[in-house]
Amino acid sequence: MSTRGFATNIRLGLVAATVLVSFCVLATRLVQLHVLDREHYLTQIQNSRHDIVPVPARRGDIFDTRRDLLATSQTEITLAVDPWALVKKVDFQRLPGRKSRITADEQEKRAKLAAELGITAQEMEDFFIPSWRDVPVERDTRDEAADGRVRVEWKKLKEGVSEEAFARIQALRVTGLTAERSYRRVYPHGELAAHLIGFLNKEGAASGGVESFADIYLSGHSGWREVERDGRRTELAQFRSREVAPSNGWGVMLSIDAAIQHMVEQELAAIVTNFKPGKATIIVSDARTGFLLALANYPSFNLNDYGNVPLEVQRNIAATDLIEPGSTFKIVAASGALNEGLVTPATKFDCTLATILYAGRERRFMRDDHRYDHALSVAEIISHSSNVGAAQLAMRLGDRPFYDYACAFGFGERTGFPLGHEEPGIIADPKKWSTPDITRIPAGYSVAVTPLQIHYAMATIASGGLLMRPQIVKQVLDAQGEVVYSFKPASRRTVIAPATAEAMATMLQKVVSDQGTAKVAAIPGFEVAGKTGTAQKLISGRYSDRDHVGSFVGFFPASRPRVVITVVVDDGHPANGRIAYGSVVAAPSFRKIAEQLIQYLDIKPATSAAAGSLLARNEKGRP
Repeated sequence: MSTRGFATNIRLGLVAATVLVSFCVLATRLVQLHVLDREHYLTQIQNSRHDIVPVPARRGDIFDTRRDLLATSQTEITLAVDPWALVKKVDFQRLPGRKSRITADEQEKRAKLAAELGITAQEMEDFFIPSWRDVPVERDTRDEAADGRVRVEWKKLKEGVSEEAFARIQALRVTGLTAERSYRRVYPHGELAAHLIGFLNKEGAASGGVESFADIYLSGHSGWREVERDGRRTELAQFRSREVAPSNGWGVMLSIDAAIQHMVEQELAAIVTNFKPGKATIIVSDARTGFLLALANYPSFNLNDYGNVPLEVQRNIAATDLIEPGSTFKIVAASGALNEGLVTPATKFDCTLATILYAGRERRFMRDDHRYDHALSVAEIISHSSNVGAAQLAMRLGDRPFYDYACAFGFGERTGFPLGHEEPGIIADPKKWSTPDITRIPAGYSVAVTPLQIHYAMATIASGGLLMRPQIVKQVLDAQGEVVYSFKPASRRTVIAPATAEAMATMLQKVVSDQGTAKVAAIPGFEVAGKTGTAQKLISGRYSDRDHVGSFVGFFPASRPRVVITVVVDDGHPANGRIAYGSVVAAPSFRKIAEQLIQYLDIKPATSAAAGSLLARNEKGRP
């Protein structure tokens, strides 16, 4: 008996010791959690429970020069329901009568909410019925239900609620109703000015165009709110505390006129239909300020569907693609020789020559499309677009001065176009010229330029000799539409004297006469000055007889310029197998756009008396 009693005492002692050790371990752990490591774990709990939620700012709008909306951010408000919120609210009440009154009031509010959202009261009540959801057994859910289920504390009620409707809904003060605000970038005109406006990508980052260039103004600053979350990281809307409102972005007004842009894109569509080019560009700018009024490229794309468009179509070819300009480049040699006083518009050159001795070497000219039975004056070299004459004007200047004038007109350097990537073009230093380059470059070959460079070179003559900087953003507007900042016209440098620019403008009018290469661009009653360009394309190392870049660039009224228009058609295919001369594929479009601008901008005819007298003076030998 004593042995069994002894064994029993040992067992009791072991059990007692185990219990004592367990309590000691538990006490030690509690001391560690609540005393020694209290701050550490408290910080973790607070960080897990409290959260900072960003509140996005609304991106500013983009307007055209007449405040027509080109890009805007549509508000998208998503309503959600916490069906347990009312249960928690009622549970805090101790008086049965007060509980019933709260429930009745909330039911009335929900009925009004249902009417606002266009659903039945019963459908709305279904959203507010507390429910549970099943979760995997192996997960630690800290479930409120014994069978492993957890409360459903978030149900999406409706997406895309407008700001006006949301203001009415907020006034109802429905318990358990939460909302999240987001913004979707929308382009009301779709494809209009796509290469100028740019877009926001799926990550909300600005991509190209004004969206990228003016992002610092448009983006605004996001706000934030401090919230609490439960163990499943679900936000407890009733415990929201501090909140900082977002600062919405500013608006940007462009120099682009949506009406003119539409005219240009319609004409571009007609060019595509008639000539089926590989690429085409039309540019319109204010001759006095250099601000762009319109710029369109083919191919183009819909800004609202940018994700389904190849990257090469999103490229702004007016600034990125290089072409040989052809005869539009002849204004460089003529302007330089006139500006240096080496020639007058009446100075004549023998344009029947096949070769010439220059700088100790015999040089072979590019052939002209026409043969002439008399010496051509400088004015005739321009109007007849003589390659031989342009080369002799460059030779009169000399290699280096001619090259310097080409650079002064903006060739071989970026124009300063603010939207995205821009190519500087290619014009070799005279030290690297081959023997025939002095006969080819003045005619627009062996040089690579962008359509923007061609446009602003001609705009230099229209502006009286100033090379203007292309600009598109005109004003920055605050949230109330008030002007915060205005961009002013900017010139890059003086290229030629005003008198030289006037003489060139007068000679360029003859291009658009019966004696010139672009009489189809003439507008009765208006002085139109311009220059055609036709350049054979280099295909597999050889110039093609069938593939051309045809262009026309001009301005009007010549003696009081208002607008400059450039049309470039790359690899057009006129009907009946005709060659895609600039006079065929580009000059007619210039005229159509110009005629519409006369009406739209109320451009008045200008007398040519002043320009005619200037030409007469120059023909008498006064440069």
